[in-house]
Amino acid sequence: MAQLSDDCFAFGGPMMSVDEAVGLITTRVNAIVDLETVALVDADGRVLARDLAAPLPLPPFTNSAVDGYAVRNADLPASAEQAFPLDGRIQAGGLAQASIKPGHTARIFTGAPMPPDAETVFMQEDVRVDASGRIVLPPGLKPGANVRPAGEDIPQGQVALRAGQRLRPQHVALAAAFGLTRLDVVRRIRVAVFSTGDELASPGEPRAASQLFDSNRFMLMAMLRRLGCEVSDLGILRDERASLARGLKQVAGDHDLILTTGGVSTGEEDHVKAAVESIGSLVLWRMAIKPGRPVAMGIIDGTPLIGLPGNPVASFVTFVHVVRPTALALSGALPEPLLAIPLRAAFTYRKKAGRREYVRASLRRAQGGGLEAIKFPREGAGLLSSLVETDGLVELGEDITNVEPGQDVGFLPYASLI
Repeated sequence: MAQLSDDCFAFGGPMMSVDEAVGLITTRVNAIVDLETVALVDADGRVLARDLAAPLPLPPFTNSAVDGYAVRNADLPASAEQAFPLDGRIQAGGLAQASIKPGHTARIFTGAPMPPDAETVFMQEDVRVDASGRIVLPPGLKPGANVRPAGEDIPQGQVALRAGQRLRPQHVALAAAFGLTRLDVVRRIRVAVFSTGDELASPGEPRAASQLFDSNRFMLMAMLRRLGCEVSDLGILRDERASLARGLKQVAGDHDLILTTGGVSTGEEDHVKAAVESIGSLVLWRMAIKPGRPVAMGIIDGTPLIGLPGNPVASFVTFVHVVRPTALALSGALPEPLLAIPLRAAFTYRKKAGRREYVRASLRRAQGGGLEAIKFPREGAGLLSSLVETDGLVELGEDITNVEPGQDVGFLPYASLI
């Protein structure tokens, strides 16, 4: 399990910016060190534990990039087309043991090994066959054209994948191209997830007239799993300080991260702060972010705890900016900064300076052909429909105070956030 000091997340400022929060997390969280080996087919989404150096060059042999005709560079037509006798046929997967005779050409197919002494391939679309069956090649082709040299993609011994890479299908494909069947990866981090509050009922259980079905817990667990975490669903903790403290302390030793939602504000019935302080240490953050702001982070028996707001949109947004970098740092993953895509706003908006805001928006094709963002028509951090019916978040930096139609803004698609 991760073992952090009680003052790991100490922060002296009254209001923490988003960048300060991410910097604090990524520099002070200790990555877990437990490793395991998995089959290549199970490696997607896992974090690579060691640098992977190419055990062979890619491609492993020089081959043709097209269907066509191979020739020696010395025989390339210079100023006029030239007819060549056909000297053999080389298919993909076959062998090219014999050299091409001077002044001859060989039929070759995409991926087939180049014959000895041949360095250039003419595309079949650019040649013709004369009446005597000879291959007529045009002049002017650059030496080495349409050939993939051995190691052109990755030389043997070069680091092809770095430790900390969160593996995606293209990384798995690269490992397969090296002939590998297993990879060393970091153990999945174990995250305990609670919701808090007497006002919540779990789906499938009886719901009182004054209760809501708990949605945050299921959203957060789904987001964690997309980050490659092993998730423990620990249900709902009721608004009672002692039982909150017992539930949190009980799971600390068996998990790398504890995540709660709700109960982190400053109301009389928000008990997470007091419960955590009774069994560990806690820094109650007030992040300069909307939706969001109240986020708790602390340590219980060396295990980090993050408490997110109870409103679902605020929980979603603060997950992206606090939980996501924490989970990546704990798993030893390389940083994955969120890069907003520039596009035009199709809405008017006002905000306070000094606070970063995230506006839920949908995309549409503008008259000029580019994309523009349309703001969701209603406000409110409790509107789950605003996450379902939009495509992502428009990010408005701390120095922005108003947005007008046609203004350039940064857009974060939901698919890029987890």
